[in-house]
Amino acid sequence: MKVTRRTILAVALVTAVPLLHGCATKIKASSLTNPAPMHAFSNYSRIEVKPVMFAAGYKGNDAALSKIAANFTKELAPSLAKWNGVPRNGTTLTVEPVVEQISFKSSTKRVFLGPFAGSSGVLMRVTYRDQNGKVIAEPQFFQRAGAMSGGFTLGVQDNLMLFRVAKLASSYTIDNYERAVGGPTGADDGAVAAN
Repeated sequence: MKVTRRTILAVALVTAVPLLHGCATKIKASSLTNPAPMHAFSNYSRIEVKPVMFAAGYKGNDAALSKIAANFTKELAPSLAKWNGVPRNGTTLTVEPVVEQISFKSSTKRVFLGPFAGSSGVLMRVTYRDQNGKVIAEPQFFQRAGAMSGGFTLGVQDNLMLFRVAKLASSYTIDNYERAVGGPTGADDGAVAAN
């Protein structure tokens, strides 16, 4: 029985395609864009940012959460210093960043498994509340790192995903300070959950 190269290649492809398809993250955003808040954040004389945390009862990668938190804080710090320097009028906006879902592949996993470790993804929701507890906005932010790009960069794309989701969330806060304009979730058409 003679096995040709074409037969071996065909069998390898038929076997590999389902494996790579299974690497796609199940984390999805609910839309492509976030609506504008009820009004601009400049209506508040003080903006307080709570620490980034996981949703109640959710257990995720603590190292990934720390990276998101550090990037979110770093991006917002200069603006917060400026905004909170104005005279107070008793109005406060509280920013509550919560990571609802995360699938993060570490560099170690990427070195040993490459693209077969699967893709990474993160879904973060930020709730903005006034001093009375009323929700002013509740945008969500999504990012992912594909199995192939994460695998071939040995985890660099996975770590950049954490920076990008923090940047999206902080940019929403900054962009909606002067005018209520909304912003992107970071998802593309393939990353939006079917309703």
